[in-house]
Amino acid sequence: MRVKPTLAAGILIAAGIAVTGGQVLGQPRQNYPSKPIRMLSGQAGSPSDILARSIGQKLTESWGQPVVIENRAGAAGMIAAALTAKAPADGYTLLLISAQFAIGAAMHDNLPFDARKDFAGITQIGFSSSALLVSPATGVKSVKAFIAYAQARPGQILFSSGGAGSSTHLAAERFRFAAGIKAQHVGFKGTPEALIEVLAGRVHYCIVGLGSALPVIRDGKVLALAVSTPQRSPLLPDVPALQEVLPSFGREGSHSLLAPAGTPIAIRRQISQEVGRILALPEVRDRLLALGFNLEPTTPEEHERILREQIDSFSKLIRQIGLKS
Repeated sequence: MRVKPTLAAGILIAAGIAVTGGQVLGQPRQNYPSKPIRMLSGQAGSPSDILARSIGQKLTESWGQPVVIENRAGAAGMIAAALTAKAPADGYTLLLISAQFAIGAAMHDNLPFDARKDFAGITQIGFSSSALLVSPATGVKSVKAFIAYAQARPGQILFSSGGAGSSTHLAAERFRFAAGIKAQHVGFKGTPEALIEVLAGRVHYCIVGLGSALPVIRDGKVLALAVSTPQRSPLLPDVPALQEVLPSFGREGSHSLLAPAGTPIAIRRQISQEVGRILALPEVRDRLLALGFNLEPTTPEEHERILREQIDSFSKLIRQIGLKS
């Protein structure tokens, strides 16, 4: 008795699946990850490094493959980005970036990579909470009062930052434009020095991360007039968000994960979903919130749109202040 062609075909297909363990019509079964993953980030101990290690440890636990954190300090994260851009697009090299990635793309035309074309988005992770800090010597208690104080002293107001082109510099410039005040920038080697200048009363304001500023805020040595994140921070629930007072302040850059351009979307979605699950774990979420992170994970597609918008926003701001290499 002859087996009907359709039945024979079905038997062959079923046998093929059994032999290949899930291979259908020549398409291999997705088996990611099957080897260690390399995650590049910035300087050891930086916010990006803290995020990379928090996420990497949990990825290692859930996937059973080591996620090796590789710190590549220098050039505001551009060294790590350049290495990632040249890596194989297979999901085994990831890059954890901060706002400095979008700032660098907006500022420099001679980077060793194309920020818009050489990377594929995985997920936004979230924002570092920053605060608008003023010296108690100003005598002001609110954003509106400080704006009035500055407008009464055009050109006499000083603001500090961790250096020209840093995220702290551009955040303070963004505030200056949104508030419509005239102020002069004084750059320093890093955020700690910028904060010290406000503490000493030698400059009037700065915008720096809550992670470094919270102890002196709570001691009353500086006044936090607002946080620069889209919503109020649970660390300072009584302090308004800048957008509540100045809707035109907009949004700053974010921390996120990238892969080399061409990395399959299925792999990027798998990583994105797992990172989202990890960030929702109470022990991870609570630890990062206590360090001043606002967690807002996204899909790969959403992240690519957000990153393009951030580069465009920083490009506009940099043109306004005349800061371009």
